[in-house]
Amino acid sequence: MAFPLSSSITLSFTPSTPKRHFLSTHFAFRFSQARSQENARPFQLKVQCKASKEAFIKDKSQCRNIPTSFNLSNLINGTMKLENVIAVILILAEITSPLPLAGWDFWSISPANAVLYSPETKLPRTGELALRRAIPANTNMKAIQDSLEDISYLLRIPQRKPYGTMEGNVKKALKIAVDGKDSILASIPADLREKGSTLYSSLVDGKGGLEALLKSIKDQDPDRVSVGLASSLDTVAELELLQAPGLSFLLPEQYLKYPRLTGRAIVELTIEKGDGSSFSPEAGGELRKTATIQVVLDGYSAPLTTGNFAKLVTDGAYDGTKLSCINQAIISENDTGKNGYSVPLEIMPSGQFEPLYKTTLSVQDGELPVLPLSVYGAVAMAHSEVSEEYSSPYQFFFYLYDKRNSGLGGISFEEGQFSVFGYITAGREILPQIKTGDIIKSAKLVEGRDRLVLPSES
Repeated sequence: MAFPLSSSITLSFTPSTPKRHFLSTHFAFRFSQARSQENARPFQLKVQCKASKEAFIKDKSQCRNIPTSFNLSNLINGTMKLENVIAVILILAEITSPLPLAGWDFWSISPANAVLYSPETKLPRTGELALRRAIPANTNMKAIQDSLEDISYLLRIPQRKPYGTMEGNVKKALKIAVDGKDSILASIPADLREKGSTLYSSLVDGKGGLEALLKSIKDQDPDRVSVGLASSLDTVAELELLQAPGLSFLLPEQYLKYPRLTGRAIVELTIEKGDGSSFSPEAGGELRKTATIQVVLDGYSAPLTTGNFAKLVTDGAYDGTKLSCINQAIISENDTGKNGYSVPLEIMPSGQFEPLYKTTLSVQDGELPVLPLSVYGAVAMAHSEVSEEYSSPYQFFFYLYDKRNSGLGGISFEEGQFSVFGYITAGREILPQIKTGDIIKSAKLVEGRDRLVLPSES
């Protein structure tokens, strides 16, 4: 079975003073699931220490006041005891990290930098937020959305909240909405404009609109602000979806032979316990023999990947499929006889207008996807067994994001490596209850069939 995920930890020491020769010490840990239990190899730890060609520094005065760098000259003179202790502690910290090690292989990797380890990196942390940002809508609506989403960060401030700044954000959003009314409504197709007008009025001065949100902020009521903000953002998303009835880019001609989804769709997966046990009850309910997961597919960012998945769902290919629990993921069985397509790896980079194909993103260089993997409940395709330039034609997984096993910026070490095509929007709470051997009893495309284009319909 082809395994889609791997995890890696990198620890490196770099000199604080450039153009001087230090002993560069690099520890790299990478774990990859073996294709089968027969091929599994025991965990290995590899430590590499590389010194520059000019290993000795003639002027030892240059080595002063650099307590965190390994200086080879000082090391030879036996003055590196503190650094050695620190290095040992860090190695032990890595070895005792919460990553499960059984059945994983070590692979050497190059050190990640900037984005992966920056605590300032911002990614959408919920599927709902990621999906809203992925809608290719009118620029005025995106400006309103950005202004309102900033309030979400301000609400997290624990002590005295900056209500003045929040008020300014809402007033800015209101001004854009009022001044840009004609542009906003003109971006909606004529047959949907009446519905758009109703939503627009609700956004501006409705019960859960911007005027009501502004009053809650002036009253300095954080609970009402939170509820009003969520309501306003939901209305923004509905308006944006009306503005984006199809793809905002042309697919490359060679990919027109694939099924494609030209917008949003919803799939419901009914999960059944393989051992006959039950899922925990919902609030005030009874034990459940089955549980339902709802997945929103985003064809705006991954039309080929979602198209293939939606077609397989409509064909009943996932009915009866077994699930396996592996490190930070719940993965479907690998059944290559389900008549899926080996879709090229498809990732939409943030800030771009069309996806990249057959190439991963360089997160270390600041590239981030529109649909990040670093979200609990992200849904992605496994890699093809033949080539990582292609996604598996059938095998998908639910990603169980865990910040403890990510970089300092909260970004998964596998970010930008897989075709993420949607998120669980209902049923995330049952993911921890799913065990190896549980079964997808049924999978249904409950919304978006009209946006699924099959090759024969092209």
